[in-house]
Amino acid sequence: MKFYTQNKVGECVRIAGRPCRTFSASVALVSFLFFPQIAIAEGGAPASVVKSTGSTLDRNPLDGPDSADSLLSANREEKADLLDRNFQENWEAWKAGIKERTGFSFGADYTVVGLAATASLGDDTAASAIARVYGSWALFNRGAKNTGSIEFKGENRHSFTDVPPAGLGLVAGYVGVTEPVFSDQGFRATTLYWKQRFLDDKAVARVGLIDIKEYFDVYALASPWTGFHNLAFSTGSNTMIKLPDGAFGAMVGGYFSDNIYAAASIADASADPTSPFQSVQTFFGDFDTFKTIEIGYTEGGKRLFLDNAHIAFWQIDESKKTGATGGWGVNGSVSSLVNENLLVFLRGGWAHEGGGLYEASVSTGFGYMTTPGGNLLGVGVNWGRPNSDTIPSDLDDQWTGEVFYRVQLVENVQVTPSTQLLFNPALNPNEDLIAVFGMRGRVEF
Repeated sequence: MKFYTQNKVGECVRIAGRPCRTFSASVALVSFLFFPQIAIAEGGAPASVVKSTGSTLDRNPLDGPDSADSLLSANREEKADLLDRNFQENWEAWKAGIKERTGFSFGADYTVVGLAATASLGDDTAASAIARVYGSWALFNRGAKNTGSIEFKGENRHSFTDVPPAGLGLVAGYVGVTEPVFSDQGFRATTLYWKQRFLDDKAVARVGLIDIKEYFDVYALASPWTGFHNLAFSTGSNTMIKLPDGAFGAMVGGYFSDNIYAAASIADASADPTSPFQSVQTFFGDFDTFKTIEIGYTEGGKRLFLDNAHIAFWQIDESKKTGATGGWGVNGSVSSLVNENLLVFLRGGWAHEGGGLYEASVSTGFGYMTTPGGNLLGVGVNWGRPNSDTIPSDLDDQWTGEVFYRVQLVENVQVTPSTQLLFNPALNPNEDLIAVFGMRGRVEF
């Protein structure tokens, strides 16, 4: 059994699974933690990864796991759904016809998350939803190599409770983020950029409003839409406070060989996705930036996010606009697909200042899928040391565990029950263990 299968056009692709407003709370320490910035630090989503077919790199390199192209590819994949039903065949055929005629493809999804904690310093339940619309329009060299295209992704993040899921962990007294993206931020633009492939599709560049999480410190189970909830198992392992999206900037990356790749980027560290076009002004005016460099090894260029080992460096300037502190850090990750159905990973991060919740963090775990496109079990364990530069207090280390089981009900619908175990929450010393039970539902269109 494999983590990839044939899609509807015969390509071999992988299926495993990617600032909110302030809230009132009774604990002063929670308010101190600058929750609007923390909630931005979301993980990326898993990309469709084509099975290795030798030395030819016929897949867009570094086509990030939560990029519009990757989401569209994932939507087209054949799922091994429990009920063996597809209620959107006519809709999918209509969209495919538009893409064939014009090069324009689009999609959408709606995802709801609910969390409930067994103990808390404030509210113990949270629920939120995100509606996303995304697309890609090939305008240069359509249907050939070195394509140039416009990609976009917009969202509405709305909460059903006073405390959204993105803030429940802090309210409970846990130094961490139990769900990084499900906030009450409202309408936002996540990406709008020109993507240019070059060197016979071995390299790619993006310029415009970019999302760092599309290509930086990525692995296959990080998506808060389809994988783990907790930020400790996502991009940066909870050592970075802000990963810009809707931010003006640029990136370039590609393969030096079939196995070795690298990428670098720079983006506006003061970006506000709810007012994305102001990012152009702050990028050139203030020039407070977030910079990344990553180099990695992958077993075949098209299994980038499955068989992968990388080291990634980041640096953020102090932002006069947001008040974020400057800093830098390093992340490392190793993941490997075993027997085509078991993905194991070991990831970590370390930060010097920068405003993140953790100074150091190490995560390990696995994802298991018996049938391509079917249900997915994820298990993860994290150790984290709270960042004393962010929280001026001597706090104990924390341990976090998470288990989720994603069920593919029908072709376009998933439900994912989950449990997070927060051991010795650093801001709630009266509790030895807090369990956070979750349920996520996602519909693709």
